[in-house]
Amino acid sequence: MPAPEPVRLGRKRAVPSCPNPLFLRWLTELRDEAREKGLKTQYSYQKAISSLSKYPLPLQNAKEAKILQNFGDGICKLLDEKLQQYYRENGSDTPIHSLPEEAPPPGRQDNNSLAPSRKKNAAGGEGKDRGGGGGGGRKKKRSTCPRRGLAVTPILLTLYRQSQIPGSKGYMFKMELQAEAQHLCDKSFTAPDLGSKYTAWSSVSTLIQKNLLVKTHNPARYSLTEEGLALAERLEAAEQATKDGAEGEREELRSEGEEEEEGGPGVVDLTGSDDDEEEEEEVRVQPAERPTCVAPPRSDGDGVSGKPQISQATSRNPNAGCLLPGSYEIILCVDFIETTGGSHHRKQELVKELQRNGVNFDVRKLNVGDFLWVAREKVAPVPGQLRAPTGRELVLDYIIERKRMDDLCGSIIDGRFREQKFRLKRCGLRRPVYLVEECGKAAAHMSLPEATLQQAIVNTQVVDGFFVKRVQDVRESAAYLTVMTRYLTKLYQNRTLTCRSRELDGDGGSDEEERGTPSCSLMSFAEFNHGAIKNKCQTVREVFARQLMQISGLSGDKAAAILEHYSTPH
Repeated sequence: MPAPEPVRLGRKRAVPSCPNPLFLRWLTELRDEAREKGLKTQYSYQKAISSLSKYPLPLQNAKEAKILQNFGDGICKLLDEKLQQYYRENGSDTPIHSLPEEAPPPGRQDNNSLAPSRKKNAAGGEGKDRGGGGGGGRKKKRSTCPRRGLAVTPILLTLYRQSQIPGSKGYMFKMELQAEAQHLCDKSFTAPDLGSKYTAWSSVSTLIQKNLLVKTHNPARYSLTEEGLALAERLEAAEQATKDGAEGEREELRSEGEEEEEGGPGVVDLTGSDDDEEEEEEVRVQPAERPTCVAPPRSDGDGVSGKPQISQATSRNPNAGCLLPGSYEIILCVDFIETTGGSHHRKQELVKELQRNGVNFDVRKLNVGDFLWVAREKVAPVPGQLRAPTGRELVLDYIIERKRMDDLCGSIIDGRFREQKFRLKRCGLRRPVYLVEECGKAAAHMSLPEATLQQAIVNTQVVDGFFVKRVQDVRESAAYLTVMTRYLTKLYQNRTLTCRSRELDGDGGSDEEERGTPSCSLMSFAEFNHGAIKNKCQTVREVFARQLMQISGLSGDKAAAILEHYSTPH
């Protein structure tokens, strides 16, 4: 005999229905419309639905709902409009605390899940009803496969193809990955779209959260995880299948064209209609209109390939990363600290002097130094766009740190003086300059003796190898910056500038100006400014170097010599 079922003690309490079903239904409709359009207001409507479902009293109008949480003026106004329309259609005496006969009650599944349970998925509930409750109540894990055209696809494909190269290092730097993946993506990895602050590179954080991509080291290295590698293989197979399908359609069209030509000009088909001709035209147009951001076809042994490889060859043009003479202009970059804060009158005087001298300058945030020069590419504005596209910027090998005597005294006392010199020598620019403003007789009233300050200036020039320029006031500083800007403009006017990556090429290389070669290898401003961040994540070796430099008499060069033998404290 089967065992008797256990008796359940107690009783099940009935869930009270919402006393405002019309408002609940209208809020649900508004939420679903916002969800279909992809608007974030769907979350506000969902919060309002939860609050209204918990409210046990009937509401006569939407204004009374303002006492509820998550009900603002906008939602109340929309509900009032729907209520007035409901009265016009059904009469002013129609009750509003019960649904019409054709509408389902708010607690059932066919009313689009009006119950306030936010964790329950409506699709999952329907699946249970269809399955009849038979053993598999689990949700099937959805495979992570990005749609075609998203920015994550070029990143995954680029890392996968790089990993398939024999002898590859297994990772890519940020600048390298952006350059290789750009020709596969429609959006820019560096410049945001008009009206948005996000670029295609913003999708990398999603890949890291999904455990498809891993970011290690500093500078950052990006590589695929096992899940990312499997997904990239599927994407590569899909790209190859798409390419093979396009080639097959082209071959079929060619064979059909040859058969029509063999039929001769005298044979005319009178059974075909205009619709058939339009369909044939659409078939012929579709292969040409396929997106070009697909995998570049791999050439055979003879090196024969299709059109996509031609675009790849053009993207790898050796002159693509160069700035030819006449295609750029020299811009003085001023750190924004030099124009704001402190003595506002004195700092504005510097800006006015530069404007009076006709210097082309730009105020921006510099992570190291106070002044530097960049070669900015001249880009023509695009018709129909509000802003002109941003041109490439390469940093010239000259950087200036400006010091007043009082600032020099304070930096020596708190230790900033040695740290700033160390960072200037490690920033990657070969011509650091110290611009010292004497400030007249004010040096005699400092916390340190004037002889100590003068000795620090001499040590900066003789020991550290900096070029030191002494001026008297702000006006002379502006005059020196003006002369340097004109000198660099003349020096680089007939030179071809090439972009080098400090991550890949390092700081090596001799002085090109003394050799007189027409080409200069320079860093991009983005890479330079990112590498000069003061409080970025540091390795154990870098922290150990900073600790050594805190010892009295231990300079940066001595700390570097110690690190050659002992890279870490252990």
